[in-house]
Amino acid sequence: MDSRSFLGLNRIGDSTRFEMQVVNRISTNGSFLFGGAGLGAGISALETVSQRNLVWATAQYLSFARTDEMMTIDVTLAIGGHQITQGRAVCRVGDREILTVNAALGDRNFESSGQFAIMPDVKSPELTSARQHRHEYSGTIHESLEQRLVKGREMSQLDGTPSDGNVVMWARIPAVIEGVDATALGILGDFVPMAVGQALGIAAGGNSLDNTIRIVKLVPTQWVLLDIYIDAVQRGFGHGRVNMFAEDGTLMATASQSCKARKWKN
Repeated sequence: MDSRSFLGLNRIGDSTRFEMQVVNRISTNGSFLFGGAGLGAGISALETVSQRNLVWATAQYLSFARTDEMMTIDVTLAIGGHQITQGRAVCRVGDREILTVNAALGDRNFESSGQFAIMPDVKSPELTSARQHRHEYSGTIHESLEQRLVKGREMSQLDGTPSDGNVVMWARIPAVIEGVDATALGILGDFVPMAVGQALGIAAGGNSLDNTIRIVKLVPTQWVLLDIYIDAVQRGFGHGRVNMFAEDGTLMATASQSCKARKWKN
């Protein structure tokens, strides 16, 4: 299965419109579309229409798409240059706008390159414990994603003591066996809100306001290491970023988010 099949994204003929049923496997425990799945769908639609590889994309989350609703995605390519295309994907349920994804796509020849972010020295996924969840998660996005917590606290350890703001976690989508692409990274990069409670030391998380992903280099890998940093939580909002590494240490992408900070209900 590839990432588009995992999402259930379908192009309508040769048009610039796509459809995606919000099924359980891409929904949260709250029965609405997982934000990363929405960004991933926008990325896939934009790459398909432009026939170019993603450079960066940013999603602005406006409303919720509920489980079992049909979401349409309309792609507009605003500028198509020799090397770079810039466009947007607007995702709706009926007349209700759910999220808008703006993006640049393309590739350029440049003789120099370098990676300056270094992957933390961590245990392999096989030697790392599975992340624990607050509630039963069967049938949701959390069953679709395998998560192994490397650095962080379990629920019982959240005693109100702030941490250094850094959470490290291995993650993968077991059903996607055709390789990690920009769409898959868009899904996996949506874990900054989870780290808000970890940083504060309380049972809390957040609802995403946005999600920006920047693709660096795609290489074959089964697992992705998410090196998450919460920079600040103020005025009821959390702000953070994540570096996404392949198992061989290659930096594949970076992402950043702001979210509405929320204490979890028991």
